Amino acid sequence: MRDAAPRFSPTAAWPVPALLCGWLLGTALQLQQAALWPPWAYGVLAGLALPVLVLPGRAGRRAVVWAWIAGALLAFGSAGLRSVAFDAEALSPALEGVDLRVTGVVAAMPQRRDNGDARLRLAVESAEQVTGQVGRAVALPPVLDLSWYATQHGREPRPVPDVHAGERWRLNVRLKAPHGARNPHGFDYELWMWEQGVQAGGYVRTSARLDERLGAPRLLGQTWRYPVEQARQAVRDAIVRHLASGGSDSARDRAAGVVAALVTGDQRAIERSDWQLFRVTGVAHLVSISGLHITMFAWLAALLVGWLWRRSAALCLAYPAPSAALVGGVLLAAAYALFSGWGVPAERTLLMLATVTLLRLSGRRWPWPQVWLLACAVVVAFDPWALLQAGFWLSFVAVGILFATDSGAADAGGMGVGGRFAALLREQTCITVALAPLTLVLFGQISVVGLVANLLAIPWVTVLVTPLAMLGVLWAPLWQAAAWCVQALSWWLSWLASWPFAQLTLAQAPLWAGVAAVVGGIVLVLRLPWQVRALALTLVLPALWWQPPRPAPGQFDLLAVDVGQGQAVLVRTATHSLLYDAGPRYGETSDAGQQVLVPLLQSLGERLDTLVLSHGDSDHIGGAAAIIAQQPQADVLGSIPPEHPLQARHPVRACVAGQAWQWDGVRLTVLHPGEAPPAGEPVLLRGSASNARTCVLRIATDHGVAALLAGDIERAQEQALVRSGAPLAADVLVVPHHGSKTSSSDAFLDAVQPALALVQSGYRNRFGHPAAPVVQRYRDRGITLVASPACGAASWSSQDGQLRCERERSKRYWHHRVVGDGAEGDEGQ
Repeated sequence: MRDAAPRFSPTAAWPVPALLCGWLLGTALQLQQAALWPPWAYGVLAGLALPVLVLPGRAGRRAVVWAWIAGALLAFGSAGLRSVAFDAEALSPALEGVDLRVTGVVAAMPQRRDNGDARLRLAVESAEQVTGQVGRAVALPPVLDLSWYATQHGREPRPVPDVHAGERWRLNVRLKAPHGARNPHGFDYELWMWEQGVQAGGYVRTSARLDERLGAPRLLGQTWRYPVEQARQAVRDAIVRHLASGGSDSARDRAAGVVAALVTGDQRAIERSDWQLFRVTGVAHLVSISGLHITMFAWLAALLVGWLWRRSAALCLAYPAPSAALVGGVLLAAAYALFSGWGVPAERTLLMLATVTLLRLSGRRWPWPQVWLLACAVVVAFDPWALLQAGFWLSFVAVGILFATDSGAADAGGMGVGGRFAALLREQTCITVALAPLTLVLFGQISVVGLVANLLAIPWVTVLVTPLAMLGVLWAPLWQAAAWCVQALSWWLSWLASWPFAQLTLAQAPLWAGVAAVVGGIVLVLRLPWQVRALALTLVLPALWWQPPRPAPGQFDLLAVDVGQGQAVLVRTATHSLLYDAGPRYGETSDAGQQVLVPLLQSLGERLDTLVLSHGDSDHIGGAAAIIAQQPQADVLGSIPPEHPLQARHPVRACVAGQAWQWDGVRLTVLHPGEAPPAGEPVLLRGSASNARTCVLRIATDHGVAALLAGDIERAQEQALVRSGAPLAADVLVVPHHGSKTSSSDAFLDAVQPALALVQSGYRNRFGHPAAPVVQRYRDRGITLVASPACGAASWSSQDGQLRCERERSKRYWHHRVVGDGAEGDEGQ
């Protein structure tokens, strides 16, 4: 008599989900560490897990508790050990900003920009520090993220040669540790680089003088390494050659970028305007290599393998066709994920599919919550930092919702066309409703038209566009068909995006309100009595109505935003907001406005009353266009000439000394410049002439607490203000001209007498801001000087006078630990 098939035993299986839950908990706790412990401490914790798990005499509920503890100890210890090992490869601070000669192999297909610049990943083989004509061997992180500029800050352009994956190059570089902006609710660039496995970034040093002294960049030859990246680059370049119009047809060029992204995973090929369209309509997940692509590819591949397998009786006798289809689907999906760049979402989805497949092949029939939990734990075991990624939560919550709602997709085979469409509609509705609160918590915005957009976009992209794009590798004309489909989809999405209130943007709620909203969204779609589901709405409301606390009447606060080498200061009173400057321009297609300030204002729920543009330098108005587009109601005040392009977007009132207004018991006064030049008189936009027209703003309470925003005024303007008797005294000073040698004169500092001075500058900026003599002047007067590289976004309130640094508030072990004030320049760039 054969043994009975194994049955699921709730009592026996309880420790398994407890162990998995403990693993997730231990990983989450380790990710909260501000600094890493010694490796032996993590080893001890991991070693304690086994005895805790196998101690005799543990049964029933006690076994569950000890399984939780064992899983947490093992996860905490293993994640800590991995972090310590990776952190040991970090770039030495002594090697930042020095000349290095590096030999390495291009490890990923380079990214080309429209201006001729290139960005590449280099796997280091050897490196030496160059001093004069002598080189000294040094140790560098295994992988470098390098920029190769065609333009060198106003010097003669030097075209960047064609660089291909797998090539071995010898390059002269300067490096620095990964260092990104740290702002409330902002993107964590340093975490992203950590998860990418990159511990240093920098740029290639080349010019006629440097090449003569250090040697020109040199191609040493092609290698066999990184064959997948070589193939990806060849396919991407072929798509661009086949589809790009050379600028004559922008719609076709944009479609070419989407096709290239779908085939090779090169998301930078997609235009910024297209990304914005995809986000507004809620279909951004369809044009990147996401979990949906990998899952659909695995499903189609499994159907194909199963169909082919059943054509052979010998194969069916050797191995069952359903099992072969599962294995083949996962393997082919892995090949697709590898070819598309092995991004984090693709890796995460593939691990989940492989886990479920292995469970099915083993003959085990676990309840869906246990299967779901196992998949989560496996993904986190491979990538602990996935817990901090929005995509992880969106993916697994969506899968859990599909399991829990039992949408009926499994029975779709017996349905007619109408039944299939109804099942699809219900499934998409459940996902949209359940994920809406989570999307709001993660991004502060949701697409109102997302349900309508995805009903067409999901089948259009997954069944039509992506197969055509992939088959184009075999027959290139299919790329054109895929591009036409992309253009048709863009037309549909553009029409949806034009709807009123196509996207809802709200202030980012705190954790408690966010968790309540996510739970409420999940309960809403579960098969529960309608009374229970109606009550779930009350869980969602706090996140929808949340507004961040504001200063009390008669008080104000400042937020010196971390925008790199530039300036942007948010001033808030009880009911009003002002933004002083709009940060720098980072490149031809990016600026602080769209990358930092617009998301920040949205997350804080700010509606600007006034935008002050102190003067026309690009590090102060680089993001102004994005701010004006997002906050069209704001009054714009500044020292911007009439012929400036910004005047065409929004009229800019001239900033003139004596202008003053009062908000909620707080007085704002313009101290500089004097009368505007007569109409028709030309105004210079650059250099000291532009700085001389800087709009200086003083904010003060009735109790005399004040802040002074000095822009880029220089010594001559400082002395003029002192001589004029202007009310300069302030508790907080935003340091003039980022701490340049041309500003912060002795007489000016003696007149202001601040207790706190804030420097907005970039990490290792090429100007050397703040200059050492300027720093010393502040220290000699006992003034606390805080620079944004070390502090991140700096917030200060007139009510308590306390400074709060975002870098310290949200410190984690992967964040860059700045040595000193973090503002040492890189003047050789």
